[in-house]
Amino acid sequence: MKEGYRVLGEYIRQVDIRNKEGKKENLLGVSVQKQFIQSIANTVGTDFTKYKVVKKGQFTYIPDTSRRGDKIAIALLEDYEEGLVSNVYTVFEVIDTEKLLPEYLMLWFSRPEFDRYARFKSHGSVREVMDWEEMCKVELPVPDIEKQRKIVKAYKTITDRIALKQKINDNLEATAQAYFDNLFFSCDDTDCTLADIALVNPSRPLSKGVEARCFDMSTLPTSGCIPTGDTTKPYNGGVRFINGDTLIARITPCLENGKAAYINILNEGEVAFGSTEYIVFASKDDIPSCFYYFLIRNSKFVTFALQFMNGSSGRQRVSGEELASFPLMIPSKEKLAAFNKVGKLVLEQMKEATEEIQFLKQLQETITATLSSN
Repeated sequence: MKEGYRVLGEYIRQVDIRNKEGKKENLLGVSVQKQFIQSIANTVGTDFTKYKVVKKGQFTYIPDTSRRGDKIAIALLEDYEEGLVSNVYTVFEVIDTEKLLPEYLMLWFSRPEFDRYARFKSHGSVREVMDWEEMCKVELPVPDIEKQRKIVKAYKTITDRIALKQKINDNLEATAQAYFDNLFFSCDDTDCTLADIALVNPSRPLSKGVEARCFDMSTLPTSGCIPTGDTTKPYNGGVRFINGDTLIARITPCLENGKAAYINILNEGEVAFGSTEYIVFASKDDIPSCFYYFLIRNSKFVTFALQFMNGSSGRQRVSGEELASFPLMIPSKEKLAAFNKVGKLVLEQMKEATEEIQFLKQLQETITATLSSN
């Protein structure tokens, strides 16, 4: 064992309090993002007295690691006083919070190294699980409680800043979207289609084998407009795009989930590429590029797009031609000019906020990565 490390079993104990009253409120699941989520399980005919009660400050984890993308689902309950979780989950708590802070322990669980450790220590034939005995064998550094508090405080300060910037982004986009909808969709009259005022999947110059930034499906946000997490690699096919283009996923469930992006993070003249499951809309006839991003976020457009989904149930998609048949009024120059002042500014501010969020997330990763040296 490394110097300064301790065995986790010295600090934690299982908790098994059953829901004897049969309450049905606040059923929770645990995600691989290490968060509690509202349960979506079918509870018809369920005996709720078998559910376990988890209280604020306690942990829950799902022992089965084989079906979760090499990650372990574990979370610390902080947002509720108590909740209910499945009886197959393991609930535990820190014995003495003056020796080990639950929040500090959660930071340790958040490290990618812990996910890899959990998978390595999982065993079983039908499904692999990290059982309680293995959890208790986890070794981790346990500095003095004041140092733990400082580490947790630093991490929380960054987390709060991220939440603030995300809220600002959400408010900015919602305000701009409401303005857009009021300007261009206040009536049901139509006199053109999207194909008349947009370029659909326009050609962009990028040769096979040329190194370029690649934005795969995971980089597209479901809310907000800026894609994150791109990589650089040789172009080998896929949709190509430049600054000012709007991307929308055309495949289920990505379209239903709202995966879309406005591209404003490339260098001047740079061409990037991404999934073949993207549809690209670009400016035509001097219409501001921001118009198309807020158009594809409009509720009428989303409803229109979903009715064209076709194919097998697991791989339904819509074509660019079908989306381009969306009916609307030709926007007046006056309305376009008015909206461009707002939309362009909002998208630029959202870009700056997103860049700060990504930087702050890197700081968080630095904090968790350096725990092993504390």
